[in-house]
Amino acid sequence: MSAATTRSRTARTPAPDRLCAEAVDLAREAAAEVAAPGVVGEHTGVVAEGDRVVTHFFECREPGYRGWRWAVTVARASRAKVVTLDETVLLPGPDSLLAPEWVPWSERLRPGDLGPGDLLPTEQDDLRLEPGYTGEDVPPPNSPVSEEMAELVDAEDADLVARTPSRGSIAAVAEELGLRRARVLSRYGLHVAADRWEENFGAKTPMAQAAPAPCVSCGFLMPLGGSLKQAFGVCANEFSPADGRVVSLTYGCGGHSEAAVMPKPPRPAPPVLDSMGADAFPLRPARDSGSVPPVSPDVASEDLGHS
Repeated sequence: MSAATTRSRTARTPAPDRLCAEAVDLAREAAAEVAAPGVVGEHTGVVAEGDRVVTHFFECREPGYRGWRWAVTVARASRAKVVTLDETVLLPGPDSLLAPEWVPWSERLRPGDLGPGDLLPTEQDDLRLEPGYTGEDVPPPNSPVSEEMAELVDAEDADLVARTPSRGSIAAVAEELGLRRARVLSRYGLHVAADRWEENFGAKTPMAQAAPAPCVSCGFLMPLGGSLKQAFGVCANEFSPADGRVVSLTYGCGGHSEAAVMPKPPRPAPPVLDSMGADAFPLRPARDSGSVPPVSPDVASEDLGHS
């Protein structure tokens, strides 16, 4: 026997065992014992799982389980005529209604899902955060820096600070300098926030495309501090759709502070007067100008009474 023939016979699906395939009543009784009354439906088929091992499928009539099937696996020992029960389980069919694939809560969370009383824990290795200060540069106990910091701690009202750090530690130094946050935004977290703000209130939004001017020239803009000052600010216009939001300096809306300032109409140039020259005007119009009627020869030769 060749190797190809052996592989073909091994990969071939075995034929269902006759005695196991005929044990439909045994399989139905097993499914009815597990399921509720009236839930097990018609017998829909049988599949061979191996030598003398088959699975019977029955229709499931349970509401909400459309397309599911009761699967009952039976088996028979070699040279035995008694069929025994292996397991009974409810399985989805090819056209069954299934629940969506499970997604961890950290991936399902969306902006705005956090409500009053909800607690959102932050992972220790969150890429958006980095330590605000580390203990690598802790001064020695007898160093001048630690003594100076100890004097400052004694001078200040330490009761106002919860869980006051030990004297001379880097935490105490950070406490005096106002660095009470154990973690701050990392560069990655800063870029992610900037991209999100730029997408919501940036230059490519329809509102900004129709705005008369960007926010950088608006009087309602309150610039941010730190490295984001050159790119973002907070809108303080109560009539703007971005009121109280972080907006890009390239964003804009119809509530721009200078949008109502109408341009002044252009003033005509003053007339130019030449007071140094004089124009000569004739006292009488010329005869050939067309404004004096022609005089007949008789009238011209008439005696005017002068001597």
